[in-house]
Parts: sequence; C-alpha cells; structure tokens
Amino acid sequence: MKSFCILITLLTLYAADLKAQEDNRDIVVHLNHDTFQELVRQIESQTSYKVYYDDPGFDSLKTTLNIKYPSLSRVLDTALSGSGCHYAIFEQAVFITKNKQIVTSLPSQFSGKHSSPIAREALQFADEPSAKSIAMPATLENKLYPIGSNTNPGRSTATIAGYIRNAETGEPVSGVAIFINNPKIGTLTDVFGFYSLTLPKGRHELNITAVGLKDTRRQVLLNGNGKLDVSVYDQPFSLKEVVITSDKTSNIRRTAMGVEKLDIKTIKQIPAVFGEADVLRVVLTLPGVKSVGESSTGFNVRGGSTDQNLILFDEATIFNPSHFFGFFSAINPEVIKDVQLYKSSIPAKYGGRLSSVLELTGREGNKKEFTGTAGIGLITSRLNIEGPLIKDKTSFILGGRTTYSNWILNLLPDNADYHGAKASFYDVNLHISHQQNEKNRFYATGYFSNDKSNLATDTTFQYSNQNFALSWKHTLNNKLYGVLSGGYDRYSYDNYSNYKDDVDYRLKFSIGQMHLKTNFNYYPNARWNILFGATTIYYKNKPGSLEPYSDLSLVIADVLPQEQALESAVFADQQYDLTKALTLNAGLRYSFYNYLGPVSVSKYAENLTRNDANIEPVDHYKSGKIVKTYHGPEYRLGVRAAISPDLSIKASYNTQRQYIHMLSNTTSLSPTDVWKLSDWNITPQLGRQFSLGLYRNFLSNTIETSVEGYYKKIEDFLDYKSGAVLILNHKIEQDVLPTQGKAYGMEVMIKKLSGKLNGWLSYTYSRTLLKTADSNGTSSINGGAYYPANYDKPHDFTLIGNYRFSHRVSFSLNLTYSTGRPITLPVGKYYYAGGQRLLYSDRNQYRIPDYFRSDISFNVLGNHKKRQFAHNSWTFGVYNLTGKKNVFSAYFASENKIINGYQLSVFGTAIPFINYNIRIK
Repeated sequence: MKSFCILITLLTLYAADLKAQEDNRDIVVHLNHDTFQELVRQIESQTSYKVYYDDPGFDSLKTTLNIKYPSLSRVLDTALSGSGCHYAIFEQAVFITKNKQIVTSLPSQFSGKHSSPIAREALQFADEPSAKSIAMPATLENKLYPIGSNTNPGRSTATIAGYIRNAETGEPVSGVAIFINNPKIGTLTDVFGFYSLTLPKGRHELNITAVGLKDTRRQVLLNGNGKLDVSVYDQPFSLKEVVITSDKTSNIRRTAMGVEKLDIKTIKQIPAVFGEADVLRVVLTLPGVKSVGESSTGFNVRGGSTDQNLILFDEATIFNPSHFFGFFSAINPEVIKDVQLYKSSIPAKYGGRLSSVLELTGREGNKKEFTGTAGIGLITSRLNIEGPLIKDKTSFILGGRTTYSNWILNLLPDNADYHGAKASFYDVNLHISHQQNEKNRFYATGYFSNDKSNLATDTTFQYSNQNFALSWKHTLNNKLYGVLSGGYDRYSYDNYSNYKDDVDYRLKFSIGQMHLKTNFNYYPNARWNILFGATTIYYKNKPGSLEPYSDLSLVIADVLPQEQALESAVFADQQYDLTKALTLNAGLRYSFYNYLGPVSVSKYAENLTRNDANIEPVDHYKSGKIVKTYHGPEYRLGVRAAISPDLSIKASYNTQRQYIHMLSNTTSLSPTDVWKLSDWNITPQLGRQFSLGLYRNFLSNTIETSVEGYYKKIEDFLDYKSGAVLILNHKIEQDVLPTQGKAYGMEVMIKKLSGKLNGWLSYTYSRTLLKTADSNGTSSINGGAYYPANYDKPHDFTLIGNYRFSHRVSFSLNLTYSTGRPITLPVGKYYYAGGQRLLYSDRNQYRIPDYFRSDISFNVLGNHKKRQFAHNSWTFGVYNLTGKKNVFSAYFASENKIINGYQLSVFGTAIPFINYNIRIK
C-alpha cells in the first residue's frame, strides 16, 4: 500500500510537471551540424532546467535543427528523433540516456493495467530508512534521493547537510569524508557527525568514506537546500587491506599543521604497562611529544611544560589525567571515540594554554540496543554499559574502572622498601545524548576520578577530578549551527599524615572553574568555512592549607588566601580555498583576564629584587573588585600550497596566552602540585610559534610521510630560585623568576596505512632552552645564560608496528629511545659549620643515561560469529622486554656522614601482563 501511494504521488507530480511545461515560453533551437553539448547549452540558457547525460556517449552526436516550440518535451522529441536517445523529465532536471530505454509505465501487477507514462519511473526515491530496516546497502546506493525543492531557480547552488551515523549503534561518526568527484568538492563530519556541503544543483553521487567503515555512496538530486542522513556499516577486517585513515589524502589537503588524530582501535593496539590500554601513553609515541620519565603521564609538547597543555574531555578540563603517580592514565579508553592533539595550528576557539590542546571525544552510546564490555587484568578491571533510554533518540554510556593492586604490594617481602604500601584508584564516566528533534540535540557528561595511595611512608596521598558539562546543539539551517555548553571542573587533593599524633597534619589544595562557551559553525559555500563564538571561565582557587589532623596534633594551621579571576575571550576562525591548490586559514582570538578581590597585594619597588625589604605599602581590595587586568590578541595563521595531488607545503604562525601557572618541585605531574593564578606580581605567559612542513604520500597514498620544523618563543614562564619554597608560600613572587625560553626542532613521521603490516615511525630532534634573571640580575640562574629545561631531550625515536597473522591473531611492537633528561649534580664537597656540604654544578648541566624500552603484545580474538551473546578476546605481552633499568632520577643522601649517590629506576625488569576482555551484544 505504501509503495502504491508513492507511485500515485509520482504520477501527480509528473502531471504538474507537464502542466508547468505547457505554460513555458517558446524554446528556440538553432543548430548547424553542432555537437550535442551545444543543444544542451541552448536548452539550459532558455529554461530553468538542468540537463544530465554521460559525456563520452554523446561525443559523436551532431545535429542540424531549427525549431521553435512552447514545450521542452516537443523540443527533445524532435532533437533526439532517430538518435537512439531517451529522456526523462523530473522537476527542473532532464536525464538523457543513449541506447537504453527508460521505463515510463507502472508494472502490470499494479491493478493489472499499465498506468499513464511517467517521466521518472526508472528512478527510485525514498527517505533514508532506519538502520534496523536496512537489508541491502547496495540497494540504497542506487536509489535517487530528491533533496529540497527548487523554490529559487535563480540560484545555481544548494546546500545538503545531515548526520553520518553508525548503522548498528546509531552513534554519530566524526571524520567521515563526504565528497563528489566532478567537480571535486568535499568535507568532513565534525565531532557531532554533522556535515554541510554546498554543491551545484542537479544530480550528484555522494561518496562516503570513513576509517574502519564500509565505503558507500548516495545518488542525490539536489533541487534546493535539504537534509540527508546516512547510516554506515563497520568494515570487516581484510588481511589484504587495513586502512587506518578515513581520508587517504587528508594530510595533504588539510591546512592544519601539527595535528595528530588517533582512533580508539589504534590506541588499543599499542602495548602498555600492565596491559591496560592507555590513551596518554599512546600520545607519547607521536613526534614532538615527550615525557620526563617512565612513571609519568604528564607530557611535554614542542618545548612546553606539562601545565601548558589543555586537556579537554567533551569540553571539560582535566587538570590531572593520571592515576597512581602517573603509572596509569585516568582516561577510560572504552568511553573514548577518538583523540586529537593540536601541537600547532590550534583553532581560535581554544585558548588558555601555550603548547597544545588534547581533545578527547567521548562516545554517545548505542542508540539501538543494550550492550556492554568488561575487562580483567592483573592490576585493574573495568565495566562499561551502554544502550538506549529512548530508542533512536536518547542513549547513555556508563563506564568505570578500579584497581586491586594491593594484593601485589602484599606479595613483597617484609624487608622490601614498599612492603605494606597501599594503592587504590577508580574513575567513573557517564555520558547521555538526547535528540529532541532535527534541530536540537542535548548532551550531558559527568566524570569523576579518585586516588588514594600510601607507599609505605607516613603520608597518604589522595586526589580527585570532578567534571560536569552540558551542551546544546541547535541547527539554524543547513549552513549554520551553534553549540552552547557550560559546566564545572574541579581538581583537589587532601594529603595527610596520621603516623604520630603530635605531628599529624592534613595538606589541602583545590582549583575549580565554571565555564560557559558558545561557538557557531557557518558554511557559506564549499570553499569557505567560518567558526566564531565566545567563552568565559570563572576561576576559584584555594592555593593551599595546612591543618592539624586531629585535636592531639601540635601542627599550627596555615591557610593561603583564596584567589578568584575571570578569563573571557571572543574568537573567529575561517578557512578559505583561494584556489584548488592554495588554502588559507586565518583566525583571531582576543582574550581578557581580570584578577579579582578580596585580596591584599604586596607591591615592590621597581627594578629591585623582590624581597621583604623592598615591599611598598600593601593594598587591600574588596570582594569582586578588579585588581589587575591583562588582555591581548592571539593570532592563528596557516597556509597550504598543493604542489601535486600527493605533495603539499604548509606554514603556520600561532600566538597563545596562558593566565594560570602550575608550581611544582618535580619534573612530572604529582599530587603536591599547586596552580597559581596570574596576579599583580605574576604576569601571564605568552608563546609564539612558527612552523613549516612538507607532506608527501607514496604508493597510492598507502604511505604517509611528513617533515615539520618549528621555532617557539616563550615569555614569562615561571622558574624557581635555588631553595625556593613552593607550598604554602604567602609571597611566592619572591621565590619565582619570570623566564624567557626558546624551543626549536624537527619532526619526521612515516606511516604505513594498509596491509597486514602497518604502523608508524617517528623521530624528533628538539631543544628547549631557558634564560632567567630578576629585574636587576642578582638572582639569575647560571649567570643569566641559557640552560636546558628539565624536559629537554634532543633525540627521540619511536617505532610502532602491528602485524596481523589472521583474522583472530595479531602482534604489536613498540620501540622507543630518547636522550636522557637534564639533571643538576654535585661536582664537589666542602666542610662548613662542622658538617660536609655539596657544591652543585650549574643548573641542568648534566644528563641521566639515555632511555630505551621495547614492548610486545599479542591480541587473540574469539570467533567472529556475528549473532552470539558475547564476544571475547585476550591480550598478553611483555612491557620492557629487555628488562633495561632506565633511570628515572638521581638523588643523594648523607649516610654516616658520607654522601652517597643513587639512581632510581621505576621499571627495572620485564613486566609480563595478561588481560581478558568481553563484549556483550
């Protein structure tokens, strides 16, 4: 009955088309042995119709004709008479075929009679069906989807937009390439799976390709602005072709530089300590990204410190992304869809950090059915559940991880250093997605992590992240949509000692921020994309407090004053294709920062060392009063020049401002670090970076290569005077020094994208040098000369390889080598006040030994039967296969009046691991 109604509708539309044709003015055609193309030109110039045909089939057709008819059908009947050509008219389009008859009547099974001729019988029209009803995707690829109505015949282009979703789960898919071949126009879906494409009116074949998904296409007849949602299917693994990228030439065609994107499938292939898939440790394998040591998930990007990285999880800021002092990442890989790292070409919508933005996009959850995954390892276990709350409209995903590492610590012998130590952590993620209608979508994200560890000392360290974010995406039309998001982020620690009653203490710190962001995406045409919006962040910082643990403690309470500030920005970013070979990206972000009262400010005499002797009268500011304002522009410029389809050159220039600082006496993230807001005496950090890169693909785009060079200047970075006190310091400005820095380097990346063997190789040469002195030079470090930063490691090499033996068994290898990081060592000793003292070298004059590690893992999947209750897999391997005792740090201790030096290795032996994973469907 439904099909019959559709056909009746087609007949009605056809009758309306015939009537409209009869009302048209006369069409005049004059041809003198002219080509078929000339006939088409004359028809299109006198009517609002667009003619579609296969060019090669009409090359030899010549016509001599002089006619004047009031209807297009009579013109075509006369012009095509005897040529073997057939035509069909639909709305404002004409389809012409050669030597192939177009069926123009209903099949006889409909009422047993032939119906009246219709001009579009051979073309199928249908809305995209739900994924559940799709039985033959190839059938959908041959259907013709009419898009929009020709309400504005004067316009030659129209915009098609929509969402790309996974057919089985209903989740949106980002990074999908949608394009047509003639003319060559395309785009990529954003994090919401949304695309917008402005094309010439008429018939097109949309090609749709995505990583790990089957390529598909849709035939569309674009009459005006309209929507088309497409469901895509997972691509079963083929041993002959393993594609790791959605668009094989995206590295050549995109303007952005220094951008690395990883999907969760790739992340899970990389061996990690204890077999736990680790998002941040995989990020460390990318060129230009380094870590100071083995037990650190803090990372340094292109000469930046760990606090100069903005980590966003669905718009929520993660201040400390590590568990258990950096042994584990605090990011659950099962709830992550993909990871994108911006090392340069940072979009204007992001600000507040100098070095990089790590964007973690969470999954929305299955909109079709309830599913779940679970994993059990030697140290950790995890459980994730997802499914529809309202089918095809509202979905959720809930994930959690925890550890039971105490049993391993209890196995240590009684005389071991860490016997009796305790270590526990967990994290919980919840994401809810709701589609109200075609124009409105809502998202809610919650994240909580907690750590509590005591490494056989008198101090227990406990810290946590709490994040909550809400987003509303509103589509105004096919070319414009906006996203409004807001939320609350907090990081805190509460370290305590309850070892001895009279000295027991509790040390606390917390930083919280409320944020509100809005951004709009506007697609004027296929060559132009504009992003603009505004953001504001309210900081509330509690820099630290020391309190007695109990009433029996003699510890005197000490509380630093609370800080608050407001950081706001407006931004605009655009990408424009000047020509097919030349693309420009230009953006501007203007940021404002207000340090707010209540606060008492110590001001110092100019050009003198900051100490108590040079303090001027203290100023007091009331609550909400603006104490100090900083502001300035941040520029984003990028250009891409395509030399050939597989070769391009890119250049970019970025400036960044950072208004908050991390004070740390360690080289990696730790649960004693504190954040400090810029104030009257401590100014914001400023960074400028210039990058230049060459990108080339080989062997039909199956191998990607890139070489990028960069130079960065850093101003007002904070370094510390020798012997500086960073915790509970009421006058921290007296112990820190504004530091200037420069970083430069070269990054080489080679990726093999397909085949049974795939992976990447990266090499980085980089230097990070600092220069610091106070205003009059009396507190300079190393005499005011440049010295290497703590994380300066000139050479870094990484090899990631994956080999698939069969559909079920695969092998992964990770090799990494890097120069040892700088260290300050004693170079002599002397006696003073009756005791032995050490004489230290210039800061960071020496280095610890070079670092090398190799890891292997095997992944064994269960059977590939699609219709079964659960799918299982095993992962086992060895971390630090060669058992190398890589040095994490060196330290010195006085023992029996003799000073001895020691080297600390975190993982000084090979560590085997095994994990069992199950996925319920």
